Amino acid sequence: MDTKYGFGKTVKLGFDTAVERVTQELQKEGFGVLTDIDVAATLKKKLNQKMPPYRILGACNPPLAHRALAAEPSIGLLLPCNVVVRQDETGAVLVEIMDPNAVLDLVDKPAIAELAREVRQKLERVLQAV
Repeated sequence: MDTKYGFGKTVKLGFDTAVERVTQELQKEGFGVLTDIDVAATLKKKLNQKMPPYRILGACNPPLAHRALAAEPSIGLLLPCNVVVRQDETGAVLVEIMDPNAVLDLVDKPAIAELAREVRQKLERVLQAV
């Protein structure tokens, strides 16, 4: 499942297990999870709307983020890398990752383009391992 702005797959894991595995695999590639937004809980609390489990994990690899910020200080507007773990209406669990190439191409600097490719490779390994 690819879009212009992300890539992902359906996994044969329960929702909570998928969140744990994604977090572990991100760590293996040098990423930490800076933010963890429980979209389903927020919509339930704020709007009294039910939806299947849906979490947005804001992942950051500090050395890569530092390189990006050194090359383009305003790039913080495009960070961190978002990873979505969600369950659809049928109960299937999906892991979807923002494509850093799509987002960082907006910067139009060769150093950032190379960095985006490096980040994409790491995130592809995460997805393959989940």
